[in-house]
Amino acid sequence: MANITAADVNKLRQMTGAGMMDCKNALVENDGDFELAIESLRKKGQKLANKRADRDANEGIVIAKTNAANTYGAVLMLNCETDFVGKNEEFVKFAHSIMDLAIQKGAKSLEELKVLNLNGQTVMESVTEMVGKTGEKMDIPHFEVVEAPIVFAYNHQGNRLGTILGLNKSDVAEINTIGKEVAMQVAAMAPVAVDKDGVDQQTIEKEIEIGKDLARQEGKPEEMLEKIALGKLNKFFKENTLLNQEFIKDNKTTVRDMLTKADKDLTVTAFRRLMLGA
Repeated sequence: MANITAADVNKLRQMTGAGMMDCKNALVENDGDFELAIESLRKKGQKLANKRADRDANEGIVIAKTNAANTYGAVLMLNCETDFVGKNEEFVKFAHSIMDLAIQKGAKSLEELKVLNLNGQTVMESVTEMVGKTGEKMDIPHFEVVEAPIVFAYNHQGNRLGTILGLNKSDVAEINTIGKEVAMQVAAMAPVAVDKDGVDQQTIEKEIEIGKDLARQEGKPEEMLEKIALGKLNKFFKENTLLNQEFIKDNKTTVRDMLTKADKDLTVTAFRRLMLGA
């Protein structure tokens, strides 16, 4: 049997980040073989991940970033169970390493992100390894991408909310200020679509039914319900679609009017918004 020293245990701990006793046991079980010990710790993490699969993981971090050319942006959510782990320096650094890899490789989807190579193993294998270190369930439930002539990213203080926003033109005066302000609008006002034609039919039908029910409760005539509901639907579009919302920095104008004032053809191509617990 190999002689396991304190230096060996510390070396494995530095290599893996696992606890001292976990490292010692892994080395003892694998007769001092570091590669087998690391594999054992990873398997322990996998077992732990499976064991905690029924736990809620609603804490964590949201990160939004763009590439150097500002033509590609992504927003990532990495979940854990507690705010304590979510604010841990190693956890935050790990989340940024995943995002930086996504930006570098130009990942287009969550499925593509999960299998990217991060330090010799897939992203999800790395997540499992972090489960073994922290003892908490972790997951990447959301990863969204926007590509456009110019893309902006906004991270709200505390990294619980992030947005990315694409605009159709980059050669506009004060475009960086405009893009940042609209990305912040998305964070603050949580629109459901860029414009009313982007609202899905199911949502429209639901809003019409709600409008009818409210009008009926108010005692309105049955033959007037459809017209009243459509009026309420238009109000819904105004309050919940980005281009039609009041601009948060000047509620006398809409986001659309603010954009076209800067350039008659300037508009939003797409946006994505992620928030912990939402």
